[in-house]
Order: sequence, then structure tokens, then C-alpha cells
Amino acid sequence: MNELPTLVRVFAYLSLLTIGGGMAAYPALEHEVVDVHHWLTQQGLVHLYSVGQMAPGPNMMVVASIGEHVAGPVGSLAVVLAFFLPTVLITLAVGRLWVKLERWRWRNAIQGGLAPVSVGLVLAGAITLAKGALLDWFAVVIAIVVFLALLRSRINPAYLILGGAVIGFFAFKGMN
Repeated sequence: MNELPTLVRVFAYLSLLTIGGGMAAYPALEHEVVDVHHWLTQQGLVHLYSVGQMAPGPNMMVVASIGEHVAGPVGSLAVVLAFFLPTVLITLAVGRLWVKLERWRWRNAIQGGLAPVSVGLVLAGAITLAKGALLDWFAVVIAIVVFLALLRSRINPAYLILGGAVIGFFAFKGMN
């Protein structure tokens, strides 16, 4: 069965949920990819997402890996277009309108209402990701150390990602 139409439909829908960033769509992404279509396991999605964090560019480039996994290179291209194109077009349209409404009295109220929604969506995504990634005490310790390092210093997150990969290589290599 050709999965391309389903991939395009699912990822175009997910594109519309990325208010506040790609992490905002993670709970719905997990639901669609793992629970509904069974394209990946929860652990497989967490692993692809984690590896995607090491690549330059948008953190949701993980969608390309999912598309490739399901339908090869054509699936990868279809998913990337389906996921990013609607958001790009909506952003261009809203951005132009937002500039025209610069003096509109409701503009600040709308911005003030959208900010907490964005935070809530991103937080829900982070919690969903954590449920699939923090499966033992060692992983929890790594997460806490990284969280505290980011809060208390100006360390480049790339160093933490690299450090986590090295620690994971040595600490978890016997598990798989």
C-alpha cells in the first residue's frame, strides 16, 4: 500500500500545530506516528528526534527521517514539504498582515494570549518526549545535569549534546 498520501496528510496537519516551535507538535507527532500508524515505536521516535537535534537546521527535521523510514527518499521529500510548506505560507501571510495591523489596539492582547499557549504547547511536547526518553535513573540524572547547566551557565548546548552522545555511547552500549 502506498503510504505517501497518508504521510502528506499527517505531516501537513502536524505542521499546523507548531505554534511555539516544533516541540509543540511532538505529542501529536508521537500519537500519529506511534499509536495511529505504527510507523515507529516510541523509543524509535525518541531516538530519531534525539539524533535530529545534532543536525544543523530546524529541530523538526526528524520528519525527514520518518518519511524516509516509511517510504524511502520520496517519502522523505514529501514529508518535508508537507510539514514545512504550510507553516511557511501561513507565516508569510500572517507576517504581512501583522505589519499592517501594527497600530491595531488588539494586537498586544493577541500576542499576550498566544505567548502562554506557546509555552504550554512546548511544555507538553517536552513532557511527552521525556516520558519516552527518561526510562531509568541514569537518563534522569543526565537530563537534570543538562537542565541545570543550561540554567546556570551560558554553555553552548552543542557541547551538552555532544557530551550526552559520548556518555550514552559508553553507558548504554551494552543495552542494545
